[in-house]
Amino acid sequence: MVHAPPRAPAGAPPVRINLYSDTQTRPTPAMKAAMMEAAVGDEQHGDDPTVHELCDRMAALMGKEAAVFLPSGTMCNVIAILTHCGKGDEVLAHETSHILHSEGGTHAALTGVQIMPLRGPRGMFSVDELRAGIRQRSRYAPPQRLLEVEQTANIGGGAVWPLATLNELVAVAREQGWATHMDGARLMNACVASAIGPAEMTAGFDSVWLDFTKGLGAPLGAVLCGSAEFIGQAWRWKQRLGGSMRQAGICAAACLYSLDHHVERLAEDHANARALARGLAQIEGVVVEEPDTNLVFFDIAGTGVAAEALQSRLLERGVAVSLLGGRVRACTHLDVTAAMIPEAVAAVREALAA
Repeated sequence: MVHAPPRAPAGAPPVRINLYSDTQTRPTPAMKAAMMEAAVGDEQHGDDPTVHELCDRMAALMGKEAAVFLPSGTMCNVIAILTHCGKGDEVLAHETSHILHSEGGTHAALTGVQIMPLRGPRGMFSVDELRAGIRQRSRYAPPQRLLEVEQTANIGGGAVWPLATLNELVAVAREQGWATHMDGARLMNACVASAIGPAEMTAGFDSVWLDFTKGLGAPLGAVLCGSAEFIGQAWRWKQRLGGSMRQAGICAAACLYSLDHHVERLAEDHANARALARGLAQIEGVVVEEPDTNLVFFDIAGTGVAAEALQSRLLERGVAVSLLGGRVRACTHLDVTAAMIPEAVAAVREALAA
């Protein structure tokens, strides 16, 4: 889990280079204009044309029958699991998955499912590791209902699951009669990095969602996609968990704008992440994981400086980073320019030497 950032010391400069997360992005002026001009209606009654446009477009993009607009990606995961599973069922997912580490114990508290953590490097598990998790069916074992993967794997370093591996995992799930769900928080990063379209990437999954508040830069919203029957059931859970968002077209317009203007530019974030990784790797004692996408994880144990100390010292220099599992994470996004990368590297070098 990403720890909350510490408060900057009194008198510290404002954050100029925000590498804390791609969730820190802010709507661009053009996105705000699109939001203000959006046609709206009551989403609960199916009267919001902009929400309809977004959901129809997302269903087509993912190769699914239907979609539902939700406030957050976490709500997408919760509703998907509630729809796929019953209380006491088991979900198979990586041990570092978002549903285990970053959703506040929701699945124990609300969904009533058990999550079997599977191991594997960089947030990904193999077919052999999945098969090793298959339980013999008996009254002593929880019914295994759902296979879940996270594309990209956040704690795995923003790693991209290879399509061939995903297809192999889906084949096992089909053999076992399991449903399949993709946490697509940074799915478009994976698609851009691999040059594989989202419909092909998600073809084997019964449900998938895309978050618009990360690299795509919208202020709110995620869309959950699946079959018409699945989305109908998901709407019931949406109602139970809080209901509609009424004139949600204002927010849906930001998501539509991001699909038109912020997908291809994710390649810039990936290039900036690679440049950042190269610069950090030249600092003595810093061990950097080669990034697949826009997340750069690095270990500073060899410098003798604690990660928390580095984070605080960087804030004093106007740079924000996050900490995750003892590692430092820097995340590039549309508010981080190429010109900021050498500045960020210099700030890390100075902070470690301070």
